[in-house]
Amino acid sequence: MKKTVQQLAAWLNIEDQSFGDVLVTGVSIDTRTIEKGDLFIPFRGEQVNGHRFVQKAFEQGAAASLWLKDEPNPPADVPLIFVDDAEEALQQMARAYRAEHQATFIGITGSNGKTSTKDILASALAPFYKVQKTIGNFNNQLGLPITILRLDEDTQIAVLEMGMSGFGEIEFLTKLARPHLAVITNIGEAHMQDLGSRAGIAKAKFEIIEGVLPGGKLFFDGDEPLLQQRVAEASRNDIDYVSFGFDGTHAQTASNIVTVDNGSQFNAAGVVNGEFFISVLGKHQVKNTMSTMLIANHLGLSDAQIRTSLAQVVLTDMRMQLVETSHALFINDAYNAAPTSMKAAVEFMKTTTIRPNKWLVLGDMLELGDDEQAFHESIAESIGADDFAGVCLYGPRMKWLYDVLASTLAERVLHSEDVAPIIERIRTQANADSVVLVKASRGMKLERVIEAFQA
Repeated sequence: MKKTVQQLAAWLNIEDQSFGDVLVTGVSIDTRTIEKGDLFIPFRGEQVNGHRFVQKAFEQGAAASLWLKDEPNPPADVPLIFVDDAEEALQQMARAYRAEHQATFIGITGSNGKTSTKDILASALAPFYKVQKTIGNFNNQLGLPITILRLDEDTQIAVLEMGMSGFGEIEFLTKLARPHLAVITNIGEAHMQDLGSRAGIAKAKFEIIEGVLPGGKLFFDGDEPLLQQRVAEASRNDIDYVSFGFDGTHAQTASNIVTVDNGSQFNAAGVVNGEFFISVLGKHQVKNTMSTMLIANHLGLSDAQIRTSLAQVVLTDMRMQLVETSHALFINDAYNAAPTSMKAAVEFMKTTTIRPNKWLVLGDMLELGDDEQAFHESIAESIGADDFAGVCLYGPRMKWLYDVLASTLAERVLHSEDVAPIIERIRTQANADSVVLVKASRGMKLERVIEAFQA
């Protein structure tokens, strides 16, 4: 973005703006990461008032700052834009910039796999287009407009992740972003406590179609009956609905999935055909890849171009990330967890031949609502008596799974609410022939287990 202060003020319907010729080239809400030329957005909350940091923002290179009209003592002789509400101003500016931007906008939501799908798609398209994507977890009512305002003016593809915890949030985000294309990766159990049921989650995720531009497309997990039902009952008939999956008739399918060195090999059939490789582990990641194949084809890439670019994809850390240590090989999947993704990762471990000695280190799954005990206990269905050399369970909720497994795994299963005994179990019983899956919800910070072997 390259806009003058006067142009930003015009987006906000503000006249007579001082310092109007000052050029703004980005936005920031954090002085710790602010870059020269940014517009600083100070938020005022119960604990912190961002106006305290406005002067520091200018000292660190900010070109201008918003300032709430009812906040006293604005600094003099610096470019300030006076607004009633900082969050609404941020969103209004994002809408205005989005309206004039010529990129193809792609929105991605789903219970699991949003970030992986975003990374796979952006990596696959990057050799052929100028692509920008959501960075980190900037996927909510603040993060999404910041991501839009940080787009370069010559960006050709904008890949935007959309997260939520309740009804109405995806609708707000998609109407702000107005994507040409949208993806629903799957329907899991995350946020069950707020949405009540998987049907409620499907309803909330399906809100993404409300902002898709006429003539656009929704790519969705066709193996999910709840999404099939949503599509069948959809009120919008001015967009196309395109399914992908493993079971049934879909626009894109994949089969013969095999784990090979540092990735997965599979056969694709449908819109895109042939043998493909992705440098990502797991059948569930192959499913995430299918939406990328459909979008790449829609944008004009050949099967050969898609094959070449998929082989080079790079994911954000802690998504089925291989971590080699002198003690054992770890798979760091500790960014997030829900029953669907937990079972998918365990199933991958049962079939992988990367190392013969297999271990699970699993932590609590959060935000599952009233049925959280049943969801934790259900993971036992994927863990057979002879599947793993050891299973280590971390956190108070994983005690429920431990109680189910204890009778069949005996001394091979350990439960602890401290990571130290788990680290010691891995240190003393796993070895160079071992592969260790580490997975839990983000709040558990279970990557600490791996870090103990990287020192």
